Amino acid sequence: MFDPLRSEAPAGQAPGLVETQPHRLPLTSTPRRPSRLAAAVFGLLLGLTSSLYLLYPDRTNILLLGSDRRPNESGPARSDTMILTTVLPLEPYVGALSIPRDLWVDIPGFGPNRINAASFLAEAAQPGSGPRAAVETVRANFGVDVDAYISLDFVGFVRFIDGLGGVDIDLAQPTGGYEAGRHHLNGTEALAFARDRKGSDDFFRMARGQILLQSILRRMMHPLVWPRWPVAFVGLLGALHTDLPPWEWPRVAFALARVGPGGVDGRVIGRDMAHGFTTNGGAQVLAPDWARINPVLLEMFGQ
Repeated sequence: MFDPLRSEAPAGQAPGLVETQPHRLPLTSTPRRPSRLAAAVFGLLLGLTSSLYLLYPDRTNILLLGSDRRPNESGPARSDTMILTTVLPLEPYVGALSIPRDLWVDIPGFGPNRINAASFLAEAAQPGSGPRAAVETVRANFGVDVDAYISLDFVGFVRFIDGLGGVDIDLAQPTGGYEAGRHHLNGTEALAFARDRKGSDDFFRMARGQILLQSILRRMMHPLVWPRWPVAFVGLLGALHTDLPPWEWPRVAFALARVGPGGVDGRVIGRDMAHGFTTNGGAQVLAPDWARINPVLLEMFGQ
């Protein structure tokens, strides 16, 4: 009888069971998926790292400069606006102190002059050094460690506001040529509002600057305006100059988002903190009253 388990043995070998090799499937490598635990640990570490970065308890002081350079102008320009800001992401706290442009201070390397002349004098002596000279002047006179500057000229400001689709200002009383109430301004109108000099002085201009700053932040944080951001920031190209490191921008933006536009502590060096006088050259300027200014600096900047 035929036995399927038996076969003829090769020559010289006794018949019997034939040794057969077991059938083996080809080896394949299956990619190993990360476990849920590993993914969770990675997400936790990423979250902690981001939080430590965004909330690191380090103060950043920035000098905002609005250059009075007009379209088609080149060369040195004075600082039409000077706002000393401070950012503490952990608290969070954002403060903005407007400095009068006619404040009479000592400009390092140039002597006594209006504070807004620091950038002009340095730029005339060495192109490109103006903003840092303004920073050093504030540091020397106010005793505040200024980490960086952000400088913007008139053209960039107008393009930026227009890119946002304008800005809404709410006025408690008439100022800058507008009645009390709400007004929508385009870029040119916003610039004119901030710089209006009819029947006003430097203190009124600083107050309007603070109103405009709060209004711009409120406009930028409105979700319906977010799609306009790319156009608005493109308008800043070539008009904005800064030495604030790129890694600081997210921390500043995060702190601003946390406090909201209404949470910015906006202040000015007011009439009770400076006294008008006439220099030997006949210039009408403001003498700082440091006994009144210093407590504000201590409260806002910790210095």
